[in-house]
Amino acid sequence: MERQHIDIFERLLTGEAVPFNDADYHKIDSACSETRRLLIQLNSEADSKKIRELLNIITGSQIEETTTVFPPFQINYGKNTRIGKCVIINFDCTFLDLGGITIEDNVMIAPKVSLLSEGHPIPIAARQTLTAGKIHIKKNAWIGASATILPGVTIGENSVVAAGAVVSKDVADNTVVGGIPARVIKTIE
Repeated sequence: MERQHIDIFERLLTGEAVPFNDADYHKIDSACSETRRLLIQLNSEADSKKIRELLNIITGSQIEETTTVFPPFQINYGKNTRIGKCVIINFDCTFLDLGGITIEDNVMIAPKVSLLSEGHPIPIAARQTLTAGKIHIKKNAWIGASATILPGVTIGENSVVAAGAVVSKDVADNTVVGGIPARVIKTIE
């Protein structure tokens, strides 16, 4: 019985590591090129409604009018990002979403935040491989300026990530984390 061919984007979403020499790797470059073309328009736009319309196309989903994105904004693929209601994404944020990014309602993302659902293995022989892990930011979370969220991380409901933090592990609900690597600073009553 022949194994059914699974799309490279689905393979990444399921956590499969994909080497650069994979026969379908060119599909990533092609899709990301289309996203960059749309980002040129988005990043030169001042009207919030038009920004959301372009983001609808980039993500392939409906961005609510209660959500605000301030350009410049960078995203490499877009189709694996879901953004809830009443979300604020401030200036200069970068999303690498081949591994999947979910942002729930009422999340605030400060300037220069990086959500990186993709990476590479440390061993040199395997480094030319794309690895992925879903990022999930739950309701009412606040991500501080210049914070970086790494692959596979969930930020809990009502939690705060301090400015400049690098988050490599899940953050529990109602928790403030900060530092490099991020550690628990306190809980929120």
